Amino acid sequence: MNNSPETDAQFRSGVPHSARVWNYWIEGKDHYPVDQELGDQVLASYPQARELALASRAFQVRAVQYLAGEAGITQFLDIGTGLPAQNSTHETAQIIQPQARIAYVDNDPLVLAHARALLTSAPAGMTDYIDADMLDAERVLEKASRTLDMTRPIAVMLLSTLGHTEPKTGIGLTRRYMRDLPAGSHLVLCDTISTPETVAAQEAYAAGDTPPYLVRQPEEILASADGMTVVEPRFGSISLWRPNPDDDISNPVDQWGFVARK
Repeated sequence: MNNSPETDAQFRSGVPHSARVWNYWIEGKDHYPVDQELGDQVLASYPQARELALASRAFQVRAVQYLAGEAGITQFLDIGTGLPAQNSTHETAQIIQPQARIAYVDNDPLVLAHARALLTSAPAGMTDYIDADMLDAERVLEKASRTLDMTRPIAVMLLSTLGHTEPKTGIGLTRRYMRDLPAGSHLVLCDTISTPETVAAQEAYAAGDTPPYLVRQPEEILASADGMTVVEPRFGSISLWRPNPDDDISNPVDQWGFVARK
């Protein structure tokens, strides 16, 4: 692991960190007061931020349950992992497919340190952690091939992650990831849509010492699925994507997403 000043800064408790702010919103324990301060600052301008973060985690679980169950997927490439949380991709998938293989991708030393310690595979499957920049799709896929069979279908997951890129960059990036994967592979994607409220939240978030997060027009999110078959219920608020019977969907969150099949 690189111990440069830039890397060391990722572990500073006096500077807000994007992964820790998200962890605060999803009611985790891996954050500091400075992260809570920025999280609360965003919540003051956009009260739905915590609900949106929790909805993103819940969408991830439901999508993985669908993929491992109905779609029969046993390989997952989870890009932009974030700090470990309950019901991570491998935990959810391996309940249904004990032999499932998962490659997690992040280039944040804080995330990787937690992931290596906490994200352990079931005995029949395999879990790997790739230290790489998601923008370098070729390198990520090359490293993922240590764990995943690139000749068999893979689910690529980019959840609440592409907002750290410009919209056109994000569209090109998802296409590069999917281009050489075999038929039957899937793309799972969600990001925050642009509304007056989410733009205000974007500005409040940018006030902290964290990477900016850019909200999207809905068509900019859906463009990543061009040429693929979008699985029912197709594209919309992630609150409405195959909700559980007891889920409260009366106030759908401003994060939209889809599961699409190649």
